Amino acid sequence: MNFHNPLCLLALPLLSLACILPASAEPVVLQFWAMGREGELVKSLLPEFESRNPGLKVKVQQVPWNAAHEKLLTAYAGEALPDVFQLGTTWIPEFVALHALEPFAPEPFRQDFFPAVLAANELDGRLWCVPWYVDTRVLFYRSDLLAQAGWPEPPRDWDGWLAAMAALRRMDGERYAILAPANEWELPVILGLQRGAGLLRDGARFGDFQGAAFRRGLAVYLDLFRRGLAPALAQTQVANLYQEFAEGYFAIYLSGPWNLGEFRRRLPPELQDAWATAPLPSFDGREPGLSLAGGAGLAVSARSPHKEQAAKLVAFLAEPAQQLQFYRLSGDLPPGRAAWDDPVLAADPKARAFRVQLDHLAAVPKIPEWERIAAKLAEKTERLVRRELAEDQALEELDRATDAILEKRRWLLDRRR
Repeated sequence: MNFHNPLCLLALPLLSLACILPASAEPVVLQFWAMGREGELVKSLLPEFESRNPGLKVKVQQVPWNAAHEKLLTAYAGEALPDVFQLGTTWIPEFVALHALEPFAPEPFRQDFFPAVLAANELDGRLWCVPWYVDTRVLFYRSDLLAQAGWPEPPRDWDGWLAAMAALRRMDGERYAILAPANEWELPVILGLQRGAGLLRDGARFGDFQGAAFRRGLAVYLDLFRRGLAPALAQTQVANLYQEFAEGYFAIYLSGPWNLGEFRRRLPPELQDAWATAPLPSFDGREPGLSLAGGAGLAVSARSPHKEQAAKLVAFLAEPAQQLQFYRLSGDLPPGRAAWDDPVLAADPKARAFRVQLDHLAAVPKIPEWERIAAKLAEKTERLVRRELAEDQALEELDRATDAILEKRRWLLDRRR
């Protein structure tokens, strides 16, 4: 430096001051793992969060759904879970058992979120995930074909739907009334829950599929195939679901909100007014029947060094405005009431059945082993549909397999006692 230059002399106090003052703080970077398409779409919501929270940045990693479970477990084992991550509802018990999650105070969410949706993310009286979007099942049906069969309005109970299905079958013996894939466990479980089945017994220590309540629900499911109302096909045996629906090979299909967009995109324009949705029927017809409370939530890692900031991100994405914007981007249904009051959803007749259904939900047993049990259930019910097993034998084998899966759980619970 040239000290004979007056400008250099003027700079000396500034240089000294720079040595004394701390450098501007580096921003806190939150690591956020989101699954599948959601991992790409959520990025457009984050600039507003960052502008509201100077000093916070969010780095999103998109994780394929088919690798997500293993990747999360590997990250847990390596103490490398991100600050915030998306978690499927049925995965919550497993990660709670691993002490991998930081609980949330539930009170800020109770006023807006549907009670059953929030309850599906709770375990042992604590909220472990904040619902991000909700999945449940309703009936998609060809309203034009149902009207031709003598049912201009959808029935409210299972007897009515079975009668309507029989009428559809009589219209054209080469076609079926409903597609109920034989390798999917959801419909037998829904029917069992509607009949009051617990699925498991004695504190979720043993299977209860031989119980009377589950048998009553299963009888309706099996009747769909015995009466020729549904083809005995697995999901993979249906070449093109949307084409078969458009051609009337089947007129009714149990499915979730992802198919609202798919039906609008894949069905021909002339059929857009010929399909509709309805909440699930009940056995008495007084109220809609129960459906499953599914979807995904947002969790904070128990080992995150930025738990407070991570909770801010989760709370931001749970705001009604963000729920609605995420629905516009993804088609994923909001878990809160306020977003459903917006005309975007309130005026959509095909989404209305989901809004009704959200008040009539039930969760599957909240245990880490449920997905393994569900796989066994799908296997046994498919063999029942194909008449490879008698009902008593299938349910006995299912309970025996469930009891084996739950052996470690019983051991742990007995030790805790």
